[in-house]
Amino acid sequence: MPGRPKAKSEQEKSEKLFDDQFDDEEVLFVFRKHPVVMRKGLIIASLAVLLGTLPALIKPELSYFFGGLAFGFFLAFLVFFPSWIAWYYSIFIVTDQRLIQITRKGLFNKTVVDMSLNQIQSMNYQVSGIQETLLKFGTIMIQTYMGDLVIHEVHHPEKVQKTIATILREQGINATALTPEQMGQMGE
Repeated sequence: MPGRPKAKSEQEKSEKLFDDQFDDEEVLFVFRKHPVVMRKGLIIASLAVLLGTLPALIKPELSYFFGGLAFGFFLAFLVFFPSWIAWYYSIFIVTDQRLIQITRKGLFNKTVVDMSLNQIQSMNYQVSGIQETLLKFGTIMIQTYMGDLVIHEVHHPEKVQKTIATILREQGINATALTPEQMGQMGE
């Protein structure tokens, strides 16, 4: 019976968690942006619900109010759904070999950024402003040999940065955080 657990672990390794995953690649960490990125869609959806109540102003009857309100909620769903899709399906995946950024905009636009973990030179995070501080989101800046990868509106950026740094350390990659003075010197 010792062969059964091996077969199961081989089967688990062969299961792919995302389309572009290599056969010998293990997913270590997955994160997405803070839900605050959906705020524009939420505000417009709220206005759609209010817009649905306008027929009741023209003819003040309950049927017009509830019919318009139902239409407003349907319109709000249609307006908010693309924002939710863009948030939910825009993810960041850290494997034992690479960092992958999958970004969705709307229903039909997908962008993938794929970089090897060996390309990462340093990582920093920034939380600035009252909204970012209260809602606990910020920006992670990853400096690579090819340029900078800036990830805005990350939920708990300090935890995400620490987790990625831990993964890099476990993989034998030494990516250090730059001090503000070093970052200023790079810009010169």
